[in-house]
Amino acid sequence: MLPKATRPWTREEAAHLVRRAGFGGSPVEIDRIHALGREAAVESLLNPDEADGAYPLPEWARMENAMKEARDRMEIVREARRATNGMSAEEAEKVRRQKLQELQRKARMQEIEGGQWWFRRILTTRAPLREKMVIFWHDHFATSAQKVKQPALLLKQNELFREHAMGDFRELTKGIVRDPAMLLYLDGQNSSKTKPNENFAREVMELFTLGEGNYTEDDVHEAARAFTGYTLNRLTGSVTQVERRWDNGNKKIFGKTGKFNGNDVVDLIFQQPAAASYVPSKLWSYFVEDEAPPVIVKELAKSFAAGGFRIEPLLREIFLSAAFYDGTVMRNQIKSPIQYLVQMCRELEIPDLPAGYALQSQQQLGQVLFMPPNVAGWDWGRAWINTNTLLSRYNIAGVITTGAVNAPGVDGDSDEMMMDAGEGAGNGRMLARMVQRRMQNWEGPDYEKLAPRELREDPEKLVDALIVRFFQADPGTKQRSTFIDYARSKKGVVFTNHEVAELCHLMMSTPHYQLA
Repeated sequence: MLPKATRPWTREEAAHLVRRAGFGGSPVEIDRIHALGREAAVESLLNPDEADGAYPLPEWARMENAMKEARDRMEIVREARRATNGMSAEEAEKVRRQKLQELQRKARMQEIEGGQWWFRRILTTRAPLREKMVIFWHDHFATSAQKVKQPALLLKQNELFREHAMGDFRELTKGIVRDPAMLLYLDGQNSSKTKPNENFAREVMELFTLGEGNYTEDDVHEAARAFTGYTLNRLTGSVTQVERRWDNGNKKIFGKTGKFNGNDVVDLIFQQPAAASYVPSKLWSYFVEDEAPPVIVKELAKSFAAGGFRIEPLLREIFLSAAFYDGTVMRNQIKSPIQYLVQMCRELEIPDLPAGYALQSQQQLGQVLFMPPNVAGWDWGRAWINTNTLLSRYNIAGVITTGAVNAPGVDGDSDEMMMDAGEGAGNGRMLARMVQRRMQNWEGPDYEKLAPRELREDPEKLVDALIVRFFQADPGTKQRSTFIDYARSKKGVVFTNHEVAELCHLMMSTPHYQLA
């Protein structure tokens, strides 16, 4: 068990908890968490007053509708095949390509809507820790829309992560082994007793549960045989293990022999010592600091194993530990793109962003929900920041703080700003046009509320109030002086909302703001 934090609970520590175990918040939200006290604050995050089903899925993602669409899609393909009878090969290919493009456009729109649905949930949820854990699992069990190509299956997986967000890691692993989106992503549905998919078995051990070096090649080979036979019915979305495709012979895995299936392999994995330390190490890196000290991993591993591999007790131990509030940890983690966008909106008290803009921003910053770059997920920490992404952060802060004044257009800079996450530039242009339409009349933050008129009479008081809002701690004398000088230079007869927006943009365009 990690030593608990015993020093007095400060507002700065409360703000730290809100940023790391969630996505930041307004001064009022941080004050509320601080008033609870340390232990009650942690419990409020672990056990939120928001039901899992508080955000209904888009209609097309409801399983009955998604499966009907899958059947309709199959019929469209059949009709196209029948329609091309008697055509030349060139004419038939043209018809086939046209039908395929129509289906791809529909799937792409669903990808956009699905991403918007999840981003809006992250932004407005009363269960921020749960959503932060859903992002963790999405990165840990990385699955991309670019290969899966059925957005409804990704949202189904997203709900699986939410259901088990802070629950039993073994049960989540068993669920992901039979998850339709994961099966498609790692080609598990093609694994049969005549041709086992060793790649699937390797990723389950190396990336999902044990880490590199904690299994043998023989373990991978034998586990691959156990994972054979899983088949996805695209018309129902169900996964079953088909007996005639499953290798029902004896396998020797981790020194034990039996007619193991996929569930058995997961049980064997969690009997290995590395299973207790792998995920705790990743959780410490995710919530606390890039490199987890061995002594901390050792203690967390003991707790994790003793707690039956449940995540909630592990998070409680982390968030109540003295190490979590150490001065070397606080304000020393580079914000991920999602953290950066959501925290900015929460601090500016923006309930939502115009349709499409969150996705466009994610593309620029290098972290698109439902689009991890590969099976290993995203690179974190310093990898989030380079010359291009830092400039994008500053530009995005400008758009969000000033609203329609700096809204991107379809022409000019927008072509450079936009990175296409779909197949073909047409998808990118479609997204850019959507963003332009929605941004034109977007007013941005309510500065009358964020910076009341009486506060604007004194530039120092205005700056200090915004420092509390955006940094929750003193950014340093030099940085504060820069903000005050800028505010004084802008203050005329009336300190307008636009000038307040420019001051906010300046504060958010500093290296200090990139840290959580």
